[in-house]
Amino acid sequence: MQSFYASVEKVCDNSLKDKPVIVAGDPERRSGIVLAACPIAKKYGITTAETLGSAKLKCPHVEVVRPHMQRYIDVSIVISRIMEQFTDLVEPFSIDEQFMDVTGSQKLFGNYYEIAKAVQKWILNDTGIYSRIGIGPNKILAKMACDNFAKKNKDGIFKLDQSNMDQLWKLPVGKMFGVGSKMNRHLQGMGIYSIGGLASFPKELLKKKWGINGEVLWQTANGIDYSPVTVKTHNQQKAIGHHMTLPRDYMDINDIKVVLLELCTEVARRCRAKGYMGVTVSCGIRGADFNFPTGFHRQITLPIPTNYDMDIFNAAFKLFLEFWDRQSIRSLGVTMSNLQPANNYQIDLFDNYLNREQLNVALDTIWNKYGRTAIYRASSLTSAGQANERARKIGGHYK
Repeated sequence: MQSFYASVEKVCDNSLKDKPVIVAGDPERRSGIVLAACPIAKKYGITTAETLGSAKLKCPHVEVVRPHMQRYIDVSIVISRIMEQFTDLVEPFSIDEQFMDVTGSQKLFGNYYEIAKAVQKWILNDTGIYSRIGIGPNKILAKMACDNFAKKNKDGIFKLDQSNMDQLWKLPVGKMFGVGSKMNRHLQGMGIYSIGGLASFPKELLKKKWGINGEVLWQTANGIDYSPVTVKTHNQQKAIGHHMTLPRDYMDINDIKVVLLELCTEVARRCRAKGYMGVTVSCGIRGADFNFPTGFHRQITLPIPTNYDMDIFNAAFKLFLEFWDRQSIRSLGVTMSNLQPANNYQIDLFDNYLNREQLNVALDTIWNKYGRTAIYRASSLTSAGQANERARKIGGHYK
């Protein structure tokens, strides 16, 4: 979807139609980052992920809209339902991007280009959102066709396959799917500046340096991708975590404990809601000093699986005390991984799990019926607590 968040806001408020619009968080709570910029705003040089202050310097009259995450989720679901009218193989990739396999749909709806036009028109008519579509024999090529070429086409549709790979190979290697800024620097250090350069680079040397990831890079550059479009991509989670940027620098250990316990409670609740227990707890922080960035990300394995908040907290707090440099922190996160189904697990014979399970059932029942702010620890009512503020958000932004 083109500038998805900004496009949704323009549809909801017609007065914004011909104005430069950006969707950004609240700078007073350290979330003043541009999440989306409409095409008009981008003409002024505004880019996604830059600070709100920087964007306003480029375009002082830009309209700033706070994000409405629930609204975006609702529109995304509508778009999914539209795509499912053409095929049952629709795979969400992000809130504004999805794959669809139309191999078996062409006898019903026409060739791939006709289907793309029909999907694009339906989405525009039903939601008011303009979409760009990449077409390819696999997900990798369809993705790179959409990212790099569809936006430049008048109709917003582009097909990329082995017949026109030369167009892809001309692009800088940083434009390739799967290559971030750090990998881009590594590849340039090896003398690889274009996607074509990566495609022709000896595969064995890439594997020697990065293992299987090196081969994946080479395959991507050559348009090779064997992964099917599947509706089961998100059925099995590998980890459940929660992270937040703090509204101010936290230095006091008691304040940090309050937020850490809140995060662990949320991770435990989400594990139970999805029917998982885990054995590996990860804790990570980021320091408050941008000039000399500090922080850590460490993990510990528990003797038995759990989805109880105090088990997770005790492990995370142990990691925190061991690796924290006693400097102010800006953000904090907790993750539970090595997940397994909660309906079949090994118990500790010296611990009464029945009491914990009964407590969890009671808490989950209250939260499901009355909301996340119906009950929480008294420590969350202190100035350090963020539970009430966080309950008003989705993905770190207000609903």
